[in-house]
Amino acid sequence: MSIVVTGATGALGRLVIEELLARVPAAEVVAAVRDERKGAELAARGVELRIADYDDPESLVKAFRAGDRVLLISGNEVGRRVAQHTAVISAAKAAGVAQLAYTGILGGPDADFDLAAEHKVTEQAVLDSGLPYTFLRNGWYHENYTGNLAGVLAHGAVVGSAGGGRIASAARADYAAAAAAVLTGDGHLDAVYELSGDHAWSLAEYAAEVAAQSGKDVAHADVPAGEHLEILKGAGVPEGFAAILVDVDAAIARGRLAGTTGDLARLIGRPTTPVAAAIAAALA
Repeated sequence: MSIVVTGATGALGRLVIEELLARVPAAEVVAAVRDERKGAELAARGVELRIADYDDPESLVKAFRAGDRVLLISGNEVGRRVAQHTAVISAAKAAGVAQLAYTGILGGPDADFDLAAEHKVTEQAVLDSGLPYTFLRNGWYHENYTGNLAGVLAHGAVVGSAGGGRIASAARADYAAAAAAVLTGDGHLDAVYELSGDHAWSLAEYAAEVAAQSGKDVAHADVPAGEHLEILKGAGVPEGFAAILVDVDAAIARGRLAGTTGDLARLIGRPTTPVAAAIAAALA
């Protein structure tokens, strides 16, 4: 039995691999990658590499073995993910894997915003496959915001259209630790976890924290959805994805990403990383 992580050289995948290597021998860990060259460092540490391209079903069939525990990290190509994920699920089913864990989105079937649509279809496909599953419904990452701190500081504003809506985000590393926990532990088959940070915060509070830590003037600029869309497009975000981001802010305003279930902290055995700590790390 091996633990197979798809998308293993991506931002989340690499963190999951690190968490697994802290828990089990490297010989039990498989990094499923599109490009072996990107996984060379992992191979040098004893991790097995298998080629697995979401757009190449034949490669997926060869990537899994009977009894494997597999983490399907959702693809990042919005609009193409249903076909990609379905190909992974079919290959996992054909191989007879022992567990298929999937990184979905907070709220699962109740999530009523556009970005959730492909996740909901994927979860149903997993259920229809009959495979033993674990749904890791990830909330927002701190990095969705701290990754843009340079722009925030340059313009002196956190811009959004979420109003006073709150976001129970956590660090990407927190979600990686949760994935490793369910892949190496017992009692997680056919389980659903709603994963989010311990504390929810508003964009106004986020702006104030950035200002306090940076020593610079940073305001929260809440704008109408249409204006938000134009700002994102002006910043070079493709119109389709900009519309998805504006729709997410509308969901935040409705409280859809504010839930603090405690599932994430329970899985990782510690409090989740505060957003203030993520801001400090990004500013360092």
